[in-house]
Amino acid sequence: MTISLYDTKQRKKRPFTPLDSQNVRMYVCGPTVYDRAHLGNARPVVVFDVLYRLLRHTYGADHVTYVRNFTDVDDRINETALNRKQAGDARSLEALIAERSDETIGWYHADMDALGALRPDHEPRATGYIAQMTAMIEVLIARGHAYAAEGHVLFAVDSWREHYGQLSGRSVDDMIAGARVEVAPYKQNPMDFVLWKPSTDDLPGWDSPWGRGRPGWHIECSAMSHELLGETFDIHAGGLDLQFPHHENEIAQSCCASDTAGFAQYWLHNEMLQVEGKKMSKSLGNFFTVRDLLDQGVPGEVIRFVFLQTHYRKPMDWTDKKRQEAEATLRQWRALVSDAEPMGVDEEVIALLGDDLNTAAALARLHVLAKDIATNPQNDFSQEKGVFLASAQLLGLLSDALGGWNRTVDFAALEARFQDIRNVAMQTKNFAALDALKAALVDAGVEVKMSKDGVALAAGVGFDASKLGDLQ
Repeated sequence: MTISLYDTKQRKKRPFTPLDSQNVRMYVCGPTVYDRAHLGNARPVVVFDVLYRLLRHTYGADHVTYVRNFTDVDDRINETALNRKQAGDARSLEALIAERSDETIGWYHADMDALGALRPDHEPRATGYIAQMTAMIEVLIARGHAYAAEGHVLFAVDSWREHYGQLSGRSVDDMIAGARVEVAPYKQNPMDFVLWKPSTDDLPGWDSPWGRGRPGWHIECSAMSHELLGETFDIHAGGLDLQFPHHENEIAQSCCASDTAGFAQYWLHNEMLQVEGKKMSKSLGNFFTVRDLLDQGVPGEVIRFVFLQTHYRKPMDWTDKKRQEAEATLRQWRALVSDAEPMGVDEEVIALLGDDLNTAAALARLHVLAKDIATNPQNDFSQEKGVFLASAQLLGLLSDALGGWNRTVDFAALEARFQDIRNVAMQTKNFAALDALKAALVDAGVEVKMSKDGVALAAGVGFDASKLGDLQ
């Protein structure tokens, strides 16, 4: 099949041709592990998980390597550890930082697993690649692309001036005029960025030719991608907020340290996330983490579905209405294929995903397939159901792992019990037991419809079978 991807650097959609079809390689910038992942952090995880699934489907699972890093060298992590030490923890700062990183990585894995994201093949931590970072910095200095000054090492943007800015589409002069950059006396150019910086005794640090210190943020991804994927690989991806300066700086230092000057062949960026039409921020009171939603009873599969409804290169608006509609759709789809086994992915779904990950159109296609099955219940649709299920699973939906929220409930038995209690209430004129039962059902997200002919119960928005308890 043909896969076309929008390459941010070339500003056009390009047919995807891997450097080696037997070894397709992708790097995605991962989180800085100082706190819970917020909803915006999760969007690139889901988007590029779909790409990973598509590449595995196309080239074979054994021929795709996906790397997503953890940044565990960061001032915010240091601050958290220092706060714990100042609160009386007697352990070393290094031990406290390691504990915080381990804790946050555990949270991240649990939250992203809940969204149905496959684990990457490699998840390097920056602290495990300090030697590779210092070696790359030494190469950059030797080639005249970096310089040491006052315990710092900085990349010399003027040494790459002709090429710097190609990803973001801005010239160095424009960047200097409009950017907020640290103007330090040791910088030769205001746009020069830090590769290495000194560490005080109360901060983590590593020995280097330039003194005890720690790496700058940008060099981390360059060193880890080089070590795990080589000087040149296929795809580098991440959120649009990383395009500049992080990815721009990665390109500069990686190409200047390389003999091939290739680095990533395709650059993919997902757009940002909003909440109810507004930018997510703590000041607006609309900031929440993935765990917040999960703890509120929003299934991870529902969060994933809402993400996939919007093309990754468009801003995505999280709304409660979308959440409700996604949950209702997934309930219908799971009921539709409850007796199905996956068998072959729909060719149109594959083609739509191959067209720059058009997940919105792929979901629309699934709606069509589901409608065809649901409107003809008298026909044997076992094969069609299998194709539908396999197609949904290519998008990371309707897997067994994500299905726990949609537990099977014997609504017929519940309806009979409800009717019995209703009959007694009508005779005795004591409606306390009936009202209590109805309240319990509604609290569990059950839709209760009563008429003179009887009662009908169905799973509604926010249905949680675990709340039914002894009622089942």
